[in-house]
Amino acid sequence: MSAPVSLSAAGTLTEDQRQLAKTVRDVVAKHAGSEAVRAAAESAAGYDETLWSLLCEQVGVAALSIPEEFDGIGVSYLESHLVLEELGRNLVPSPMLGSVVIGAQALLASGNTEACARLLPGVAEGSTALALCWSGAEGVWNATDLAVSFADGVLTGEASYVIGGDTADVLLVAANTPDGPALFEVAGDAAGVTRARTAAMDPTRPLSSVRFDSAATTVLAAGTEVVERALTIASIALSAEQVGAAARLLELTVEYTKQRKQFGRAIGSFQALKHRMADLYVLVETARSMSYAAAQSLSSTDAALAKVYCSEAFQTVAGESIQLHGGIAITWEHDAHLYFKRAHGSAQLFGQPRTHLRALEGAVGLS
Repeated sequence: MSAPVSLSAAGTLTEDQRQLAKTVRDVVAKHAGSEAVRAAAESAAGYDETLWSLLCEQVGVAALSIPEEFDGIGVSYLESHLVLEELGRNLVPSPMLGSVVIGAQALLASGNTEACARLLPGVAEGSTALALCWSGAEGVWNATDLAVSFADGVLTGEASYVIGGDTADVLLVAANTPDGPALFEVAGDAAGVTRARTAAMDPTRPLSSVRFDSAATTVLAAGTEVVERALTIASIALSAEQVGAAARLLELTVEYTKQRKQFGRAIGSFQALKHRMADLYVLVETARSMSYAAAQSLSSTDAALAKVYCSEAFQTVAGESIQLHGGIAITWEHDAHLYFKRAHGSAQLFGQPRTHLRALEGAVGLS
């Protein structure tokens, strides 16, 4: 199970893509062990700044999917997807999801060339962090239930569950206006902006609340398309993390069952446990195929399917892992509980599975 990532039913990775995944995995294995991940999540930045600089400068992870005209490498989104999967394996906190993927892709979707030329070169080199603010405290991510409003030239309201919102250099804000939704730009340290990290189920995923009290802003784009595109990309990107984490947790569980003995035998030799772990393996590989298919198509339907299936697959693997590890899995010292919390936390992020299922039912006329 520790072989390099494979694309299975979704197609075939190129040698360069395989090498990229292997390189990131090797760097993470060397610099992001359990203690390092816990310390990074609790730090002021919310991630290991040295590791992030290493990944950006030596591997170029932040530049992968940013077009060359904005100082990026300009390859397909799939390369960023592979990086997210590898970071997800070790629950590594980083600006990759919130800034490099969701933030940068939302900015590109705005079609605002001036803003892209001004902000994306810094994102590509890892020196500028973006954060997208859109959901309120009730945890709804769409283009019609936005937490912030724009009127008379300023933003008012409070966004919740913002990834990296307390440290981002630039805030991208999806807000309601008298003419409908629009995307705005606000400096992270602007007057009228109050940011705070909030308690979350998953300690390895720092989330923030961002309050706007008549904060001056610049409009980037109008319409629902940017928010809809952001939700599609966010769902696909999150599925990559979920697959990576589920695969790694299953590996850890298999390793444990080979070592733990009962009645003079390793518990992994019992047929009932073999069957359970085989089922989990099939579940993870199916989730990987769905995630990669969504990464290739970048369609909203495939994104919703990947979000639903990968969320439920990761939760199932996490629950079974707790059972197979026994009592040690719920202790603070063991990493299984961190994966369990990530599984349930990520299932809620960007909309619960049932929310995406309802959207899918409506799309195919089943509602």
